[in-house]
Amino acid sequence: MRRPLLTLFLPLAALVVLGAACAGSEPAAPPVALDIDPAVADTAVFAGGCFWCMEKPFEELDGVAGVISGFAGGTVPNPTYDEVSSKTTGHYESVEVIYDPTVVSYDTLLQVYWHNVDPLDGGGQFCDRGSPYRPAIFAGTPAEREAAEATKAALEERFGRTVEVPVLDAAPFYAAEGYHQDFYRTNPVRYQSYRVGCRRDARLDELWGESAGGLGPAL
Repeated sequence: MRRPLLTLFLPLAALVVLGAACAGSEPAAPPVALDIDPAVADTAVFAGGCFWCMEKPFEELDGVAGVISGFAGGTVPNPTYDEVSSKTTGHYESVEVIYDPTVVSYDTLLQVYWHNVDPLDGGGQFCDRGSPYRPAIFAGTPAEREAAEATKAALEERFGRTVEVPVLDAAPFYAAEGYHQDFYRTNPVRYQSYRVGCRRDARLDELWGESAGGLGPAL
């Protein structure tokens, strides 16, 4: 879904947060300027549990200019991490993928999304439980909704079970504090420890095999 140019130049503020599973106390990152033509750029928003773990697989794709960790789908404007973690705002931890649709398609983004979540778990993801960690796809256009619903139906046929990931209408997206951005780069040891301790990779392997965490075959 095309967003205003402001989204592409992200001011990142630093706030101190509680030491939850997907949290930290590192200083803020500097402002981020993304190398993409605003006239071409498009965005897609996905919730897949801890946003730290959803940045890397998308950023590895050709055509993706950057991925921003943040919050979507709640009722409080400009929420802080503390507010979202209190489970009172209704927000999902989410990522906004900024990409060039002439290089990478929305269908490809969907493939990467599904191979990085547990689609059978609607109450959270992996060890993270509760409303901030629910999975969801935020569709910005009828075409995005149609594509998301089609892949969801294919997965239900594959697993023989209900896929617990709703396809929701696009909602305002708010960037998280600076120290959450690109956490896999700035804190690689802690990031990897979190993935292992939360059994994220173990569950993805169970669900997806060789396609876990990557693009994988078409659904």
